[in-house]
Amino acid sequence: MTGLHLTPTLAASGTLGAILEIVITVAYLVGAVMFIFGLKMMNRVKDARRGNILSGIGMAIAVVATLINPEITGNPASLPKILIAAGLIIGGGIGYWQASTVPMTGMPQLVALFNGFGGLASLLVGWAEYTARPGEPVSSYTAFVISLAVLIGGVTLTGSLIAWAKLQEVMTGKPIVFPGMPVFNAALGIGALVLGILLTINPANTTIFYALLGLSLVLGVLVTIPIGGADMPVVIALLNSYSGMAAGMAGFVLENMMLIVAGGLVGASGIILSMVMCKAMNRSLSNVLFGAMAAASGPKREGKTGEIKSLPAPDAYPVLEAASSVVFVPGYGMAVAQAQHVIKELAEQLEDHGCEVRFAIHPVAGRMPGHMNVLLAEASVSYDKLWEMDAINEVMEGVDVAVVVGANDTVNPEARHDKSSPIFGMPIIDVDKARQVFVLKRGKGTGFSGIENELFFYPNTTMIYGDAKETLATLVGEFKSAE
Repeated sequence: MTGLHLTPTLAASGTLGAILEIVITVAYLVGAVMFIFGLKMMNRVKDARRGNILSGIGMAIAVVATLINPEITGNPASLPKILIAAGLIIGGGIGYWQASTVPMTGMPQLVALFNGFGGLASLLVGWAEYTARPGEPVSSYTAFVISLAVLIGGVTLTGSLIAWAKLQEVMTGKPIVFPGMPVFNAALGIGALVLGILLTINPANTTIFYALLGLSLVLGVLVTIPIGGADMPVVIALLNSYSGMAAGMAGFVLENMMLIVAGGLVGASGIILSMVMCKAMNRSLSNVLFGAMAAASGPKREGKTGEIKSLPAPDAYPVLEAASSVVFVPGYGMAVAQAQHVIKELAEQLEDHGCEVRFAIHPVAGRMPGHMNVLLAEASVSYDKLWEMDAINEVMEGVDVAVVVGANDTVNPEARHDKSSPIFGMPIIDVDKARQVFVLKRGKGTGFSGIENELFFYPNTTMIYGDAKETLATLVGEFKSAE
């Protein structure tokens, strides 16, 4: 394995080669340690930026160590260094441009694409390794790890593209199912595993390899289309885990210690995050993955009916001006409206009037893990004003006004009592227990999940229709004009 023993090329170069081997090994170890500590630092908000930088430096060290390895860049069969450098510059440039210019509403889609690129890279590594030496079949062990890299990479690639299409609303965000889908998907999964075993037994059979490759791409589509609505943040975390596992498999294919370590860290952190989010929704991972398929065969639910009260934004000012405590509950609608800065401005106006202001953060609010935290941090909202769901629910009955900004399922009370609801059992933010609830919403639609929210019919709830940013700006204007 590269970095653990003298490779033939390095061994043939004598003492210099041995020294270079040690340098590369130490560089990989240092990079791996920086990854681990960087990941640990990201657990704390105040250290997250430094953790990100530390991990980036670790990756840079690993890239340099790879480029000076004669086994990789000195091999006559490998790409010329100029092409490798060009790939790094072009790829890095596109990544920097995308990360710098994409709006916050597009971050979930960008993360989905990054996951897909990770899967694509692993698939291509496995494919290239399998076909690198025509007429020279790979060993059974290599065929085994190649089959895993191709299978996981293919599922990650097409699954991530479907997730991107749902988030970008290129296709419907609702679950897509058909009769017999669970059995069909299970058959495809078993078929993929059988093909992997057959390829391990008979590595020279290219038909099996390409059948496995095609099946992995189809499987990625079919396991992702049944998921949608409020489950999308879990899907993003899960696909992130898949991309890490795919990278780890690519590391085994290339016998690269750094890829194995980095892939293992990403894969483990992604699956842990997925489990944490499922726990926050009081659901199992299998329910998230297969719940829509089971619900499709169940009875149709009747929509909520009743009277919905609404008022223009200026009429909400007297209520807010008199409030002594206000809780803002942000959701994806805040991201769409880019309202994070004006919501902070309104919070400051309220505090100037002696009001206590808090922000309630549901674990799956938005369309990717930590979406609301990132948005509010961008607006420099102090982190000590952000309250987790369990903590804010304990004090919600004493809150004068709860302002829901573009959130839907995370505040739907039917999750507490309606056993026929798809979100039954999911912990919610209990805004309905506040004395007054204002819901800022563009229209009367059911939102991304397609579930009617019974909160809108409650006697203490009033809708304020329109763009959230304009509504909040109007309220800020009312406070300023009253000074």
